[in-house]
Amino acid sequence: MGALWHGFADMGVVERDGAFVVARGEGAYIWDDAGTRYLDATAGLWFANVGHGRTEIGEAVAAQLAKVAHFSNFGDFAAEPTIALAERLAEIAPVPGSKIFFTSGGSDSIDTAAKLARRYWQEIGRSSKTLIISREKAYHGMHVGGTSMAGIPVNAEGYGELWTDTATVPWNDAKGLLELIEKIGADNIAAFFCEPIIGAGGVYLPPDGYLAEIRDICRDHDILFVVDEVVTGFGRIGGSWFASTRFDLQPDIVTTAKGLTSGYLPMGAVFVAPRVAEPFFAGGVWWRHGYTYGGHAAAAAAAHANLDILERENLLDDSARLEKTLHEKLAPLADHPKVAEVRSGIGAVAAVQLADPGEAPSFVKTSGARHLGPRGGSGRNADLAVVRDDGRPGAGSRRRFRCSPADAKPVPMEMPQRRDRIRRNRRRIRFFGLTGTAVRGISSVLSCAATARAYRS
Repeated sequence: MGALWHGFADMGVVERDGAFVVARGEGAYIWDDAGTRYLDATAGLWFANVGHGRTEIGEAVAAQLAKVAHFSNFGDFAAEPTIALAERLAEIAPVPGSKIFFTSGGSDSIDTAAKLARRYWQEIGRSSKTLIISREKAYHGMHVGGTSMAGIPVNAEGYGELWTDTATVPWNDAKGLLELIEKIGADNIAAFFCEPIIGAGGVYLPPDGYLAEIRDICRDHDILFVVDEVVTGFGRIGGSWFASTRFDLQPDIVTTAKGLTSGYLPMGAVFVAPRVAEPFFAGGVWWRHGYTYGGHAAAAAAAHANLDILERENLLDDSARLEKTLHEKLAPLADHPKVAEVRSGIGAVAAVQLADPGEAPSFVKTSGARHLGPRGGSGRNADLAVVRDDGRPGAGSRRRFRCSPADAKPVPMEMPQRRDRIRRNRRRIRFFGLTGTAVRGISSVLSCAATARAYRS
């Protein structure tokens, strides 16, 4: 019996079959403890924007640790790299003049935004505005606030009522939001939370015009528009730092994390537009909120080094190229009889929805060898991952699969020699750099998140 309790896992299964131990990473690849190489299916958990093994980030962190690791970001305390990072982020913010509130990660950022939205209305004398609205299929982290407002009911099972002032609307119909506003009254609604691309809920791209329409609805009804860019931020959207910039969303609050440091250290940041920040900066208001490691100096050093790489290597442009590549390479799969839908064309993410989840392992094995994948090549790369479209990444649900760059020629991929890793008794397999579990009764998705790290074999 091991001591480690894994997140999103059936620990009985993990105890029975053992953990998948990641020993090291380089560029778009990871290696297990037996030396088998895999192309990182989901860029870690959507965060490895510049890839693994970037020594300059480690060196920047080490240099800061040698000075001071962290002290506090409360009151008037701050560290030099944290102050500089806030200024740097403000310069690329979707809304000019934004203030930056640092957190320890995406779930922190979501709860921070929810509390801030409610407190803002209190400060300007409209205390009835407390309801938080989100969308079906949406994932907003796993803190109490994010669990309550997300549109994945199974993630909230077994806890009883958490936050009660929340509601969800259809993920793809702006009229649903308008109808809820008319029913409840705008004077009771604090904010609407929206992922530009639904990530963990199944990789759902926004319908044409949807984002602009909900932006305008929020403006017309004086509801704060909170854009969750924990996944899409810092280049993954393709061609821009943020989806909010690309689609001119003019958000009141933007939540970020993941790509801010590419996962080298935990860190998140909340971008707060001048309108919302003003009451708190006018003087006389204490916002009693913060995190011990918010604005951590070493994490800020990692973020600076990460942003340097994104800028120096023009990875925003590379993401735009990859957006087109993914769409072109995956679109033909829509004609496959076992495919229900292909979702791609916006950002360095994509999904292939399978009609029968039980056929996912064999489908990936056969179609993958034909369509996706040399070992070598240059340029930015992406991976496919079979996930569940209800956002339940339980034990064994991570799948790693190769997607070739634009200039690669499809060739068959090899099966790892460790056949002890093939566990057919529960339809769990690892081959072609893939690992997964078929889930009965739930449609499976091949989802794709790209790593920006250029690599060479």
